[in-house]
Amino acid sequence: MKVLLINGSPHAKGCTFTALSEIAETLNSNGIETEIFQVGTKPVSGCIGCYKCRETGKCVINDNVNILVEKLHEYDGFVFGSPVHFAAASGALTSFLDRLFYSGGRKMAYKPGAAIVSCRRAGSTAALDQLNKYFTISNMPIVSSQYWNMVHGFTPDDVRQDLEGMQTMRVIGNNMAWLLRSIEAGQKAGISLPKNEQKIMTNFIR
Repeated sequence: MKVLLINGSPHAKGCTFTALSEIAETLNSNGIETEIFQVGTKPVSGCIGCYKCRETGKCVINDNVNILVEKLHEYDGFVFGSPVHFAAASGALTSFLDRLFYSGGRKMAYKPGAAIVSCRRAGSTAALDQLNKYFTISNMPIVSSQYWNMVHGFTPDDVRQDLEGMQTMRVIGNNMAWLLRSIEAGQKAGISLPKNEQKIMTNFIR
């Protein structure tokens, strides 16, 4: 089994990476393979609403989003990590996930997901709530912890001193491993995925 961890920070080895690494190490200790992918510092375009991905399965903006969409079948679970920018996830990660989920969200259905945020002081719960919405619109079980999925600190060393936050990350890793093993056991026992109804689309203008 393999879990993809996406680092939505422009800093490759910063606070968000420190938190994600703690989760990755815990998953590894449970026999789960991990891969950390950084969104990076290059500009990430937002979704332009062209709907072409509904026809082709790929985004018309040919960047790392398409690379991941092609690989989504390789992963059994996902962790999205972001620094807190103005009480929200980073702009780059938001644009990245908007397009990733719109073009490839169906490939992530019924796979566990966890969101984690890193902040100096505040805005963390608002950012965490934003990220969790990607899971709840995509039929994905959410992996929780013993406290909200966040760490605090201005530097990686600060984050490592946030003992409760780092413990929260380890609990996420253990809970993710447990849920993945439970899903695997269910599949072996013949429990199939839920049968979806045909989706009903409504709006408020009639």
